[in-house]
Amino acid sequence: MTFKHLVLYLLLISSLVIFSCTSSNQEPEEKAIKPNIIFIMADDLGYGDLGSYGQKIIQTPFLDQMAKEGMRFTQCYAGSPVCAPSRSVLMTGQHTGHTTVRGNNGQGGVVGLGGTAGRIPLQAEDTTIAEVLKMAGYTTGMTGKWGLGEPNTSGEPNHQGFDDFFGFLNQKRAHSYYPEYIWQDTSKWILEGNENGSRQNYVHDHFTNFALDFIQRHSDDPFFLYLPYTIPHDKYEIPDLVPYDDSTHWTEEEQVYAAMVTRMDKEVGQILQLLKDLSIDEHTIVFFCSDNGAAQFWEGRFDSSGPLRGRKRDMYEGGIRTPMIVRWPGKVPANIISDFPWYFADVLPTLADLAGAEAPTNIDGTSVLPELHIDNSRWSRPERTLYWEFHEKGYQRAVRWGKWKGIQLAPESDWELYDLEKDPSESKNVAASNSETLALIKEIAEKEHIPSPYFPVNNNE
Repeated sequence: MTFKHLVLYLLLISSLVIFSCTSSNQEPEEKAIKPNIIFIMADDLGYGDLGSYGQKIIQTPFLDQMAKEGMRFTQCYAGSPVCAPSRSVLMTGQHTGHTTVRGNNGQGGVVGLGGTAGRIPLQAEDTTIAEVLKMAGYTTGMTGKWGLGEPNTSGEPNHQGFDDFFGFLNQKRAHSYYPEYIWQDTSKWILEGNENGSRQNYVHDHFTNFALDFIQRHSDDPFFLYLPYTIPHDKYEIPDLVPYDDSTHWTEEEQVYAAMVTRMDKEVGQILQLLKDLSIDEHTIVFFCSDNGAAQFWEGRFDSSGPLRGRKRDMYEGGIRTPMIVRWPGKVPANIISDFPWYFADVLPTLADLAGAEAPTNIDGTSVLPELHIDNSRWSRPERTLYWEFHEKGYQRAVRWGKWKGIQLAPESDWELYDLEKDPSESKNVAASNSETLALIKEIAEKEHIPSPYFPVNNNE
C-alpha cells in the first residue's frame, strides 16, 4: 500500500468513525406533536341560543366568530336530556344504556352535598377521558361543574384522571353563582363575601380565571382542559345586566339569562385570545357545546330551542341536540357546516385519536376525527346508531338510526317514529306507515340496554 493510499484509508476510517458517533447522538425522527385539547361545555344552553345557530337577540360575537373559524355541527347530540348522565356519557364514552351514572339520582349511592339521596358516583373501574389522556402524557385540568362524584367517593375528579380540579362536585349546589365555597382538588375553597347569603363573589369568573391560569402554566405541555361552565343554568344570577340593562320591556329573568350567555361568550373570547398571545393557537383544538337542551323555551323572546321540539328532560331533539363548534386553525376547516350525526359517546374516542392514545374497548362511541379534518373527502361516513335512555319520567328511550328517530316515552307506551331528514321538528309521527323500520328501532333499543343496580327499570333488575 502506497503512502497516498494509506492516508486515504485512514481518512476513510476516521470519517466512518465520526459519522457513526454523530449518528448515535442524533435524536430519533421527531414524532407528531400532540395537540392541546380544550373542551368547553355550557349548562342548559339551548340549540338556538347562539347567533351562529339562528339567535337574533342574545349577543354571542366570540362564539359566532369561533364558528366562522371552525366547523359548526347541526346534528350533534348530548349524552342525555339532563345533567349528570350527559356528563357520564361524555367522560366514559358509554351511552346511557351502559354508563354508570344514568340519572341525577338513583338507588343506593350517597346523600349529596345538596341534601339529595341517591347520588351515584363514577366507579373506580370506569375509565374517563382524563385517564386516557393522562396515560398519553397530557396534563389534565377541570374547572366548573362535575356532578359525577361526591367527596370521599370513587367519583372525585382527582380519582378519575384529573391532575387539577376547581369547582362544584355536586350539581344541586352548582345552582348558586354565589356559593360560600367550592372545591380545589379535595379541599374547600372559600369565596369571601358570600357568607350568610351575601352576594359579592361571582363564582363563574373564577372558573375562567382558573382556565386562563391553567393554559398559561401548561402552554409548553400537551394539556387537556375540561371547562363545564354552570352558565346559563338556573338560578338566574349575575352581577350586572350589561348589555341588556336598557331592555326594560323584558322580564328580569330574560335580562339575566341573556346577560349570562353574553358574559360566557366574552370569556370564551378571552380564552381564544390567550391561545393567540401564547402562540399555541394553531396547536390547540377547542370544542364548545351544551350539556343538554334549554331549560326554558323563552318562547317569543329568545326561542332557545330554535326550530326543534322539546327542551331539557325531553327525548325530542330540543332536549338532546346541542350546538357544537370545533376550532383548530390549519387543521379543522374554517366556516364549514357539517350535518354529520354524532354524540357525547364519540368524544372519548375522538380525543384519544387526537392524542394518539388507545381508547377503552368497552365504549359505545366512534372517533369522528376524520370528519374534522380539512381533507375529509376520502372518509366514508359510517351509518350511525345512537341510543339514549332516561330514568326520570318513567324510563324513556330514544334511538337515532340514519335519518330515523324512534322515541318511547314509557315502557308501556307505543313507540313514535320520525323522519328527521324530512321532519327535523318531529311534528309528524310516521310509526304506523313504517312498521319494518320501527321493528328495527325496537330491536336496537332492547339490545343496547344493560341492567343497572342503580337505575333499575323494574323489580326484575
